[in-house]
Amino acid sequence: MSDLDLNKPAGVLVKTTCVDFPGRVAGSFFLKGCNIRCPYCYNIGLVLSDSEIPAGTQTEPLNTVAELFAHLEKRQGILSGLVISGGEPLLNPYTPVIIRKAKELGYKIKIDTNGTLPEKLKSLIEDEALRPDFIAMDIKTSPARYSTLICGEKSSFFGNNDYFQKVLRESVELVAAYPADSREWRTVLVPGLVTKEDIASMAELLPQDASWQFAQFLNQNCLDPSYNDIYPYSDTEAAELIDYAKTLIPGASLR
Repeated sequence: MSDLDLNKPAGVLVKTTCVDFPGRVAGSFFLKGCNIRCPYCYNIGLVLSDSEIPAGTQTEPLNTVAELFAHLEKRQGILSGLVISGGEPLLNPYTPVIIRKAKELGYKIKIDTNGTLPEKLKSLIEDEALRPDFIAMDIKTSPARYSTLICGEKSSFFGNNDYFQKVLRESVELVAAYPADSREWRTVLVPGLVTKEDIASMAELLPQDASWQFAQFLNQNCLDPSYNDIYPYSDTEAAELIDYAKTLIPGASLR
């Protein structure tokens, strides 16, 4: 199947989820490794390398791909989908191995991606053996703000606005080519990162029939500790932002 070690800790297994794969009861596997550094990210153990994780930081214990496969075999006929997330799964060498095995077992595949790797996404989509059945793409903030607020100061693309606007548009086009019921875009309502102005900018990327799912920000265990001191939007404030998003993309909603 592969030269990869399937018994090496690789990601976090969520055995059952009813919310991560629309219309399906699924399992989820959150793979380690990411190419961006969202300051509000709470999956520190997945995003950072082992040497980067601050001493004393509590992280989720990692499962192996072999454990994932055993779970999928055991739950055949009960689960119908597998969500491959991260981190950023398009970077991870285990992703194609997992997709092939899960498809052999009859599972539908959902990929969660941050939208910054359109060439890798295109390669996956164009390979019939690896083509996901559902794609969810994150939209973090205005495309012009990625290069300073999202990518991380150590990135070679730090400050390169043109790069992020280009790759995000390319990824949106790839996802938009899927049937409307097999794709969605997702945004976390982070105060300071997602304002009314940012929503207007993000909406310009999306097709009119987009399913745009918003989630409330959790100020816990953030990659940038200063974000732990940022209070989430109130229910009223969040509702106002969603109502505004609906005027631009009717399929916007708070999940």
